Amino acid sequence: MDTQVTTKFKILKPANEVFEAIVDPEKMSNYWFSSGTGRVEQGKTITWRYDEYSAEVVINVLEVEENKKIMFSWGGYGQETIVTIKLIELDHTSTVIEVNESGLKEDDPEIVNKMMGQKEGWVYVLTCLKGYLENGINNLRASLIH
Repeated sequence: MDTQVTTKFKILKPANEVFEAIVDPEKMSNYWFSSGTGRVEQGKTITWRYDEYSAEVVINVLEVEENKKIMFSWGGYGQETIVTIKLIELDHTSTVIEVNESGLKEDDPEIVNKMMGQKEGWVYVLTCLKGYLENGINNLRASLIH
């Protein structure tokens, strides 16, 4: 069973603007987590906080290729997954962003629910990112109800 989750969106902004919205914690706070302990850079360990949910997650930044790729791991011991974000600039006005999360355990009895939850989460994050970058909307974050 393939347990990878992939989500793709087209955003009507150049790749450098999409990249900065992901790696800069101040910009990210407009559409995703409420804060981060630093800029996303290769080799760093960063904590992202979600004040509205009283939650935080630690990411280990594995690889960064400016304006093209961000790869990090996250999740608790035995549940760690790898997230790869690719940016494909179509022209100077639009970018396809592809998020792939891999490493979900096939033998987990809750695998289908976890995969659906991760897919739902990534669709939501990319929707908020698109709204923020294309239209300046910054009040969508933290509105997903489980």
